[in-house]
Amino acid sequence: MTLLHNPVIRGFAPDPSLVRVGDWYYVATSSFEWFPTIPVHRSRDLAHWEYAGHVQGAVPGDSLAGVPDSGGIWAPSLSWDGERFWVVYSIVRSVGTPYFDLDTYVSTATEVDGEWSAPRRIAGHGFDPALFHHEGRLWLLNMQSDHRPGGQRFAGIVLTELDRETLASIGDTHLLLQHERLIEGPKLLCRDGWFHLVLAEGGTGVEHGVLVARSRAITGPYELDSRPLLTTRDDPSVPLQKAGHAELVETPGGEWVMSHLTARPLRTPDGPRCPLGRETAIQAVTWDEAGWPRLRHGGWHPAVEVDVATPSAEPEPRPADPDEPLSWPWSTLRGYADPSWADTTGRPGWIRLTGRHGPESRWAHSLLARRITEHRAEAEVTVEASPRTFTQAAGLVLRYNSEAYLSLDLTWAEPAGEGQHGQQWRGGGRTVLRLVEREESGTRLAAVVEVDASVPLTLGVTVDDGQARFWYVRQGERTPIGPPLDFTKLSDDYGSKLRFTGAMAGVHAVDLVDAAFTADFTGFRLTCW
Repeated sequence: MTLLHNPVIRGFAPDPSLVRVGDWYYVATSSFEWFPTIPVHRSRDLAHWEYAGHVQGAVPGDSLAGVPDSGGIWAPSLSWDGERFWVVYSIVRSVGTPYFDLDTYVSTATEVDGEWSAPRRIAGHGFDPALFHHEGRLWLLNMQSDHRPGGQRFAGIVLTELDRETLASIGDTHLLLQHERLIEGPKLLCRDGWFHLVLAEGGTGVEHGVLVARSRAITGPYELDSRPLLTTRDDPSVPLQKAGHAELVETPGGEWVMSHLTARPLRTPDGPRCPLGRETAIQAVTWDEAGWPRLRHGGWHPAVEVDVATPSAEPEPRPADPDEPLSWPWSTLRGYADPSWADTTGRPGWIRLTGRHGPESRWAHSLLARRITEHRAEAEVTVEASPRTFTQAAGLVLRYNSEAYLSLDLTWAEPAGEGQHGQQWRGGGRTVLRLVEREESGTRLAAVVEVDASVPLTLGVTVDDGQARFWYVRQGERTPIGPPLDFTKLSDDYGSKLRFTGAMAGVHAVDLVDAAFTADFTGFRLTCW
């Protein structure tokens, strides 16, 4: 037996799709507007997980330029047909509208870290697609939406057979189930002559849950279980909240386990907030006498500690690849990292970013970031740059999205005592550190401090108790800058718009005039505990 501690994949790892191939378990998670697209982790014991690769080329043209915050790749579903991996997913280009404006794609590979086939677009009725392989046939599950005035955005679960070679639809589309509560994220499994339809219920926030329906025929009719398999909507004190979006898998020994998403809230005066985003958890499952799946420990609340019937197999840390210094755990926005960022003209350990659009752009970012995985964290980096205008900046950023970030940037400002007159090209001015807080209602300047930019400057931030305290190193000592800022605003739960990702820490560079300004970075460190 192995004792696992949930979440098993921590920090921004939502919508886990679990599959077993031999002795390995694989989980694919949503990447939204971030690259690498569709990260895949693997484990032999369900407790210790390692990054195994990603679905390279999942986005045609390798660009999500223009995609809104929390758009992009939603809920990929990973499967195995006995010979190769399949992944089906939607690229969502509208968020917060009735249309979604999405395309659904399928890609395959013999190894998750190998070459994936070019994505093929298929006909789909909505997001959260999943493939079901059964007796040599291939079926596509979808959540369908009705965009019309008066229609239901979550209008039921549908099933279509696909040709295995052409991926064209075969025959009619079947409506499997409609429900008064929002249902999505369908997955199918067959056990003891029953087709079990596993559903995400209630939306992906605090009302989230897992509901199961079953039928003797794949096309239905389906009867609903009288109780949820998993949810925390009835008890806000459970440490793992938002539990839902599940997939069931049988172990080699005949045991059953379930992957699901969850979140660890911070309690604030304004309610719970989850800046780490939604994460991946594992539960042990059994089947009751009536043939319904149940949590092995009883009830429907997720457990933090779970015994699973696997031999412990802690993975060996993967050494860094000197040929890919900007690979995982680095992530980038709406496209892959520019290879030139790693070219620092013979300075080992440094990366160089060439400034592009500002932090609120949906198009061209110069940004490298890593997932924050715990509520206590510290990040620091040393930056070397010579900004000559307020349109140039480079520094350290805590980012959720284009309307939620905290940044400490090396930039230019007018001479002390002068206002912002926009004539920096006439000479003069100061090099400053500027601390900015961005939230949905606007941007606030939290602090400005003049600094000496003739030498590299170390910037840092410490996150604890829901607050972010920025600092820089002056004469060998950490010097605070600005007041503590509210880290919990970098959360799924803050603001009025849909948010689905998680807080990241990283470095960025901005040049709003000619994209020529460069900034060199070294010694980036992100520690989470």
